[in-house]
Amino acid sequence: MNKTLLVAKWEFIEKVKSKAFVISLFLTPLLIILFSVAPTLLMQSEESETTVIGILDFTKEYYEQLSSDLESHKLKNNTPAYLVRNLFSDELKKDSLIIKSDILVLDKKIDGYLILEKSSSDSLITNYRSKSVGNFKLISILENSINNIYLKQTLASRNIDVSVLNLFNNKININSVKIKQAGEEGESEFLTTFFSSMIFILFLMMMIIYSGQMLVRSLLEEKSNRLIEILVSSCSANELLLGKILGLSFLGLAQILVWVLIGVAAVGSALVSYSSFENLPIILFYFLLGYLFYTSLFVGIGSIVSTEQEAQQITSYLSIILVLPIIFLLSAMQNPESTIVNVLTYVPFTLPSIMIMKSNLMEIPLLEHLIAITIMFISTAIIVFLSGKIFRIGILSYGKMPTLKELKSWLKE
Repeated sequence: MNKTLLVAKWEFIEKVKSKAFVISLFLTPLLIILFSVAPTLLMQSEESETTVIGILDFTKEYYEQLSSDLESHKLKNNTPAYLVRNLFSDELKKDSLIIKSDILVLDKKIDGYLILEKSSSDSLITNYRSKSVGNFKLISILENSINNIYLKQTLASRNIDVSVLNLFNNKININSVKIKQAGEEGESEFLTTFFSSMIFILFLMMMIIYSGQMLVRSLLEEKSNRLIEILVSSCSANELLLGKILGLSFLGLAQILVWVLIGVAAVGSALVSYSSFENLPIILFYFLLGYLFYTSLFVGIGSIVSTEQEAQQITSYLSIILVLPIIFLLSAMQNPESTIVNVLTYVPFTLPSIMIMKSNLMEIPLLEHLIAITIMFISTAIIVFLSGKIFRIGILSYGKMPTLKELKSWLKE
């Protein structure tokens, strides 16, 4: 046991002192924060300028009201968000007006223009023409304004009080409440639950991928410079295996701790409220179980590689498996008791992420927790056992990767 702890200490100190670890320790959370904040800042910068919109109203019924609605939107400096130009003229035909309006868009005189016309069945047809089709916010504003005007005109034509429209606008929202116990309520905010689950699952995925790649590269480097032979001569392969797993586990925990402190210092509770972490102990438990499971897997598989290309190939396959829970996350949150979610709950590769999500989403019976934990313990023990058998032979094997037949023979020894 002493040699295992010495290996773990050596593995931890060597990795902490490396420049790659120090850079990733601070660069990774900064990049995450940058990618989270940058889109918001870009959207705000786009909203700081007035947008010029043309309206080509062939119906002659919507321009005045639509223009008034759009110009009521203000920017932060209280200037109009939209400047409206009337592009309709009785002197030109429809095709000529469209061509003339298109030229205004291409010459950047206007950002885009809205066409309103009636079909043969007297229904309203609308098209927004611009150089880009990605301005979904403007399209949404135009749709809301046109629909409101259309409803008001329809009600007025049928001698119905226009104030009835307010009844349609006053929507009733349903609050979703999680029942913890009879008469006791838990966290109810969907977005809070979603982001708190996503944060832990992403952290788990990033830690496993980063630590796994670091471990495989470390084994590859030790094999290439024959350092692994010196280590094996000083301790057993099992002691070396467990020492590397423990060292990387402590390294990953230290990394997560620094990332959490940076995240809290940068955004505080802006993204996720502290009430989201009421299930933190059980979440961290599944977090550690998943980390140990995958780390043991990386150790066993990583010991058989002999080149950087083989290492990248191995880590890529395992990374694809890690992404699976994220693919099912939104579906699982909508129906956490569906058949696919129940199946993934008891598959070791996806169990930690799914249980982290379900712990935030609903009250899980104690029996289900015990079954899931038992599965993870047994699966991790099996992986450690198999990885140990592969590790003992793989760390001293050079040249090409072993075939499946050779791996099978290693496991039988």
